[in-house]
Amino acid sequence: MGIHDLLCSEFQQRVDECLIRHRSILDVLAKFQEGPSRTNRAVTKAVTSCGCLQINAGKQNIPLDVPLEKLGQYVESHLEGKLCPDCREIIESELGATLFYLAALCNLLDIDLYDVLIKEHKKLQTLGVFNLS
Repeated sequence: MGIHDLLCSEFQQRVDECLIRHRSILDVLAKFQEGPSRTNRAVTKAVTSCGCLQINAGKQNIPLDVPLEKLGQYVESHLEGKLCPDCREIIESELGATLFYLAALCNLLDIDLYDVLIKEHKKLQTLGVFNLS
């Protein structure tokens, strides 16, 4: 067992030990779905309340003859600025909660989180930019 596998396994085990109140699959699914929404809200507040991030969006200008594997060179994130320490902490916390409920969902379904990560990594290695699922 490698260090990364051990870390995922320990994380999953710790989540299992800590998940007391929301143990129903329905609760876990609802909390897991709530995580990305809360992350979205935290990023939005970094723009609208704090101002550490700005969004400058416009049409992506992509030449017609660009091969798919080079497309990333022409696509922008539309983000300007950097997260301030306070916004970073909030967003990391929300992402952590999402990871917590992802691990809880894996536990309830008897799925090893590390196996999911490895399978997705292998798929990315094999398909590369053609992995548009």
